[in-house]
Amino acid sequence: MTIIEEEREPCRLYLITPPRIEPIAFSDTLKRALDAGDVASLQLRLKTETEETAPADAIRRATEVLMPVAQGYDVAFIINDRADIAVEMDADGVHVGQEDTPYKEARKLVGPDRIVGVTCHNSRHLAMVAGEEGADYVAFGAFFETGTKVPKTRATPDLLTWWSETFVVPCVAIGGITVENAATLVTAGADFLAVAAGVWAHPQGPAEAVRAFNRIMAETPRGQ
Repeated sequence: MTIIEEEREPCRLYLITPPRIEPIAFSDTLKRALDAGDVASLQLRLKTETEETAPADAIRRATEVLMPVAQGYDVAFIINDRADIAVEMDADGVHVGQEDTPYKEARKLVGPDRIVGVTCHNSRHLAMVAGEEGADYVAFGAFFETGTKVPKTRATPDLLTWWSETFVVPCVAIGGITVENAATLVTAGADFLAVAAGVWAHPQGPAEAVRAFNRIMAETPRGQ
């Protein structure tokens, strides 16, 4: 892991799918969102009603439908939890939590060229370990109340500032992020804002949410 020595790029949007979707119907919603502005990546995060990872066949089917859409917009397609399916379906990467496949095992499965991101909750220690091991990004959160999942920890913006001022490994802010509260996290130093309901459940629709997030990130310098 390298200490930061250069100016960082502007913050970008990292979309996360709703936990339960019908892929073909959702693909139209996704296209409208991606037409509306810059998006760096899309994480496929499918869960059952009991918050277990969705069955493999459901993940495969959604990947078959949605990955070509995302990649057609030059958006990285990342699968949550399942490094094995990421390899099988030739996705751009995988995101793993602390209770999922360990980083080293995920990296061994997906190889050196795919993205591997790691949930680090609100822990500086977990983030430094992930960065030292070679994670492509570390994810901190939850920063705000979220209805998407029950957060295990609550993070504060100073964590993003500490990380972004010290290390070059990108950091992702996640958890309850909306157009109303996003600027605080951009200012604090987030490289990416991971957003689910803040886009898909936006009262004016996902496309307007993507436009609004992009305006905020363009107008709010990181780390200032």
